[in-house]
Amino acid sequence: MEFYPLQQPDEIAEREKEDAMGAYLMMFAAVAIGLPLPVINLIASIIYYFINRKKSRFIHFHCAQALLTQIPTTVINWVAVIWGVTILVSDQYEATDIFWAYVVFAGVCTLLYFIVSIIAAYRARQGKMYYFLVFGPWSYQIAYRVRPTDNVQTSEPMNKPPF
Repeated sequence: MEFYPLQQPDEIAEREKEDAMGAYLMMFAAVAIGLPLPVINLIASIIYYFINRKKSRFIHFHCAQALLTQIPTTVINWVAVIWGVTILVSDQYEATDIFWAYVVFAGVCTLLYFIVSIIAAYRARQGKMYYFLVFGPWSYQIAYRVRPTDNVQTSEPMNKPPF
């Protein structure tokens, strides 16, 4: 499998760096509109991805990585929200230790996601790549893989994926 070469930070335009950084800031979309619903962040990430993915491979990588990491975070948080609402509105369910353990788990996952996303946003603003554990290599392949329909012919070696 061949990959397009990575640009160096000084070869990336300032606007591209800002757009790549913005992908990670979609995690604050729900806070910005004042609704504590995790799905708002996912919707914002999806819209941002489809608007910006064709601008450059650098932006595409960061948008894909931000979107892919937003999906499990949203699912984890939605389970906590739905479980909590079910406990509030139903007399059959009560807040057990398992529920509180899950709420703590969801909170820790969200906090880690925020920290890693802020680091990734900072690195993107510098024009650098920052690979999340699972989603980094996957995003790299999405954005930088040479597809047969691209008709790219080059004699110089292509970059290898980050794994």
